[in-house]
Amino acid sequence: MNMSTNSIFLKEMGITEWTSRDAAPEHVQAMLGTQVSDDQVGGAAPASPVVTEAQERHALGIWWFFGNKPQGDAEVLFLNTIRTLGLTPQEWSWKNPADKFNPELLPQDGTPIVALAFGGAATQKLSGERDALPELRETVLAVNADGAEDLPLIATFELSQLLSRPKDKALFWQDLLLAKSVLQNI
Repeated sequence: MNMSTNSIFLKEMGITEWTSRDAAPEHVQAMLGTQVSDDQVGGAAPASPVVTEAQERHALGIWWFFGNKPQGDAEVLFLNTIRTLGLTPQEWSWKNPADKFNPELLPQDGTPIVALAFGGAATQKLSGERDALPELRETVLAVNADGAEDLPLIATFELSQLLSRPKDKALFWQDLLLAKSVLQNI
């Protein structure tokens, strides 16, 4: 497969930016705990400021992730997901679904937010729905809390479940694309 064919496939999946793992952005490498020298990334940073596609996307919205905080291999999967989505640390945060929702956490500048709940329990807690995860997936729900009625919520699998059932990763990717689409259309 050549590079242009890869680009076509990536574009079909909604991925507009792809970087090699060897050239991962510094913020991703920092999250993964790896050190990178200037020699490994091709020298010093350019002198003039360059607005990257990731920085432009920041204006498009923020991702809030809810569920059991991933550890071990699940954390690696999560960080790879963040990297694949091209999110900077300012564009996402991890939230505990058991915490009472505070409407003051919503950005005052109107920046749109999409919430992604990992697992049926987190989704039920946030949405107030009682259906099982298979019925809650592929639907745009709303966070059921004072001041958050317009906050879209997407249900997906727990990360540890994805590790034990790799065939569900394709469905997980569909959930991510749904969340991305919702965020772009807010």
